[in-house]
Amino acid sequence: MADLEMNIRMKPEFVFEIGSMTKQFTAVSILMLAEKGKLKLDDEITKFIPDYPINGNVVKLHHLLTHTSGIKDFTSMKSIKDIARRDLSPKELVDFFKNEPIDFKPGEQYKYCNSGYVLLGYIIEIVSGQTYEEFITQNIFKKTGMENSYYASHDKIIKNRVSGYRDKNGYVNTNYISFSIPYASGAIMSTVDDLLKWQNAINTNVLLSPAYTEKAFTNYQLNNGTNIDYGYGWHLEKVKNKTIHEHGGSIFGFKSMGVYEPAEQVYVIGLSNCECNSPTSITKGIAALLID
Repeated sequence: MADLEMNIRMKPEFVFEIGSMTKQFTAVSILMLAEKGKLKLDDEITKFIPDYPINGNVVKLHHLLTHTSGIKDFTSMKSIKDIARRDLSPKELVDFFKNEPIDFKPGEQYKYCNSGYVLLGYIIEIVSGQTYEEFITQNIFKKTGMENSYYASHDKIIKNRVSGYRDKNGYVNTNYISFSIPYASGAIMSTVDDLLKWQNAINTNVLLSPAYTEKAFTNYQLNNGTNIDYGYGWHLEKVKNKTIHEHGGSIFGFKSMGVYEPAEQVYVIGLSNCECNSPTSITKGIAALLID
């Protein structure tokens, strides 16, 4: 069901919040700016945010992209409930977590971190002179023909938007969150068809050269040489001994999962409008059936 109150059945063209699948778009945006010479992946974050307290550590864009920065994930902070409904600027959101102690030295561990992708979104704005919404709309959605994809908004009328739910002894409406909080780590809305356009654009180098596309799907390593099974914005996992590019998303009322196997070009997307139903296992299961 797309809307329980209106009794509207789901259709494939309906628009979902995709949560952390947004990170793919943020990572590709950074790679686009790198390819144009606007920044380098080894640039330190203080080049763009001079007042960021790194306390003697070297935190590079590469560390943010690979979740190896050691920066505290702001979604794990108890005080996030104090800001969840507030509309914050990217700088205000960064100021919310920037003084938290780091979890480990950059490059020493892999630990999934939404804060890193918030910082990347803020850096995209600083470097491009556009808002994150403007940048992805002009440079990704319009270039790839993703006509039903958006930076999420509670205010805008978004055609075919589905309602989000949670399960609390029966379905109830999801909690409200300001989309300025997930921001570049999780605030995109899209459809299954648009996400296929996205994958096709990656495959056919519409947005990036082959060399820069390869950077997104490299299995990076920690300082000690251990592979982290993560590129830039995608997990690199195995199904039937084939490497797959995958990423899920979870945001109030919604869960998502995308699995791509490059050798046979199998792409499976699962979108759910209840945070109680993760599409991860069924999406991977369908992919496993299709992969030879």
